Amino acid sequence: MGRAHKLSPLQVKNLSKAGRYGDGAGLMLNVTTGGSKSWIFRYMISGRDHWMGLGPYPDVGLAEARELATENRKKIRNGIDPLEERESRAAEDRANSAKAVTFDWCAQQYIEAHRPTWSNPKHAEQWASTLRTYAAPIIGKLDVSRIETSHIMKILEPEWLTKTETLSRLRGRIERILDWATVRKYRTGENPARLKGHLEALLPPRSRLKVEKHFTALPYAEMAPFMTDLRKQEGIAAKACEFAILTAARSGEVRGATWSEIDMDAALWTIPAERMKAAREHRVTLSKEALSLLRTMQELSTDPQLIFPGRDAGRPLSDMSLTAVLKRMKRPVTMHGFRSSFRDWAAEISNYPKEMADMALAHKVADKVEAAYRRGDMVQKRRAMMQDWADYCEVKDAEENEAQEEPQIAE
Repeated sequence: MGRAHKLSPLQVKNLSKAGRYGDGAGLMLNVTTGGSKSWIFRYMISGRDHWMGLGPYPDVGLAEARELATENRKKIRNGIDPLEERESRAAEDRANSAKAVTFDWCAQQYIEAHRPTWSNPKHAEQWASTLRTYAAPIIGKLDVSRIETSHIMKILEPEWLTKTETLSRLRGRIERILDWATVRKYRTGENPARLKGHLEALLPPRSRLKVEKHFTALPYAEMAPFMTDLRKQEGIAAKACEFAILTAARSGEVRGATWSEIDMDAALWTIPAERMKAAREHRVTLSKEALSLLRTMQELSTDPQLIFPGRDAGRPLSDMSLTAVLKRMKRPVTMHGFRSSFRDWAAEISNYPKEMADMALAHKVADKVEAAYRRGDMVQKRRAMMQDWADYCEVKDAEENEAQEEPQIAE
């Protein structure tokens, strides 16, 4: 499993950047974006990867975590799966206590079991929040073996027409938890939260009810005066807003941007896969205005890594900091909406292909089309498009706007 004891007690105490830090021999320290820490033991049995939580830090210190990892490795050598043993012991304890296994308990166990595999810490919070709001009042304290279709319908039916998206996700989460409970022998029979061949006969089809959610966007014709007002705003968050607009990037991608991702000479920003929604590396061409803004940040920023640091040392801006700038400007729009502004501009008054704009937005592009646009001149064409977008945002009056309605691109 590799060399052990790579971490020191001082390192464990001071680590704050979100990620997983290996101590060796399968033991890792997991640090969330919020700063909480916990121990994870990773091991292989029968060719399958297993992740086992060993407890939160500092309740479980480095020395104790190593002892627990050593004990589990001994069990594995003796043919014992530590996770199965722990779950079996827990089941026995529950049976001995003669207490019903509630849905709330099963939900908590499911979330904790899957938390190490979820790359976004907010995922677990969203699970817990929706279950607490909608499911817990009706089935939370109920013995999981007694949950029936009527209970699920009582949760979903009242607001299915108005909160279809939220309740559809909730239904899927309940289904997974009940599947988990069945495998753990806490219940038997069909899953009452199953959609196909079951609830689909009782609930109106989601496809006919779904109202597509649009993020409030600024009309592209208003971009120039907006950018003028934005540049009058003080603070790093305002600069981050401007950079997000010029690059058509997502707020999270901008807030987490580091200097190591920027190549000023090549005018290129390379966002690693682990920071992208699609989990694929994304290259962003930088306009002259974007480069100028970065040079300004080199003078303003006191953080050696983050381009747009937050108030706390070593931490990026919060997810609400950019929204706060828009609120101060009294603009009823969202940061994500500016991606729509860019998309509308590209579709309505530029000659750039839809697929190229989608690539700039890091949207999924059909394989054949993507292959065609990943030839040698792709970056140059995208560079021209992003510069035209920046130029459009600089226009000061309507006559100049009209003059830019048909930008030329290389054949």
